[in-house]
Amino acid sequence: MMTQTTSGKMQTNPYAIYNLAVCVDGREILTDQEGYIQDMDDWSEGFSKALAEREGLQLNEEHWEVIRYIRHYHEEHRVQAPVRDMIRHFSKAWGKERGNNRYLHEIFPKGGPQKQGNRLAGIRKTKGEH
Repeated sequence: MMTQTTSGKMQTNPYAIYNLAVCVDGREILTDQEGYIQDMDDWSEGFSKALAEREGLQLNEEHWEVIRYIRHYHEEHRVQAPVRDMIRHFSKAWGKERGNNRYLHEIFPKGGPQKQGNRLAGIRKTKGEH
């Protein structure tokens, strides 16, 4: 379920004009209109599942590996994981046939791992990202 609210102040996108809410276990978790979570402490696997459903994506183990990688990288470095680092990591983990930019964009068709992956992992949009 998704609801829309207006807000004068956005935490993830200063140009956003409204919040969306993703219902997770009876609780509304706010995102901006692009689906980036407002409060990163609200993230849970349930949030990822609900947002993926809203985005028409059926999560499988590969998605979860990328989501866990993105979250771990952010916890360790306090920034989004660069795609270059993701490709290096998943090329070693999955082999060159699947551990490449093309494949990562195939499994995350709405913005690749840098956008859709970060949204699902509960990582905020970075300043200057479009």
